[in-house]
Amino acid sequence: MKKIDEKQRLFEITSFERPFWEKGVTVGGVDEVGRGPLAGPVITACVILPPDELIEGINDSKKLSEKKREKLNELILQKAVKFAYGFAGEEEIDRINIRQATLKAMASAIEQVKPEHVLIDCEKVPTDIPQTSIVHGDAMSYLIGAASIIAKVYRDDMMVKLSKLYPEYGFERNKGYGTKEHIEAIKKYGLCPAHRRSFTSHFVDK
Repeated sequence: MKKIDEKQRLFEITSFERPFWEKGVTVGGVDEVGRGPLAGPVITACVILPPDELIEGINDSKKLSEKKREKLNELILQKAVKFAYGFAGEEEIDRINIRQATLKAMASAIEQVKPEHVLIDCEKVPTDIPQTSIVHGDAMSYLIGAASIIAKVYRDDMMVKLSKLYPEYGFERNKGYGTKEHIEAIKKYGLCPAHRRSFTSHFVDK
């Protein structure tokens, strides 16, 4: 019964992809991770997956456990026709704002993969490649969900590495988000190079 339910769910979340697959159009999914944290980059991903062998369990990365995300990340990267990441660091986020930095990072990932059409989570990205914006796309679209998973795992790994450079802030636990522990560490130790000054100016001097 569970197997049947998952097949039905996969059928439902490929409703945006199927019209392109049926026409032989190469379609990719794009998503971002890391808009809200006080520290670390925003990471985007674009991924093309084959339509004839769907990966069970793909969903919005926020709805999955860390263990499940990591397992799915491996499967997605193994089966992907093509994938790429986009990146916007703290200085760029502070300079042009988080939304513009995210859009640039999305465009970078798309341009590396170059699908014929791209599905995007609730955004209009500056690219010449035709696109469809989907509200709650990371939960509604198979390919956007896959992009959200690989972007999340990639960014989490980056934050664990940053935690070794700046152990005071607990990045390996909070991934740069504004937890009580993280904010207290900022007030005690000040900002490190990984912090977004535009996100922290209301409670600490730049």
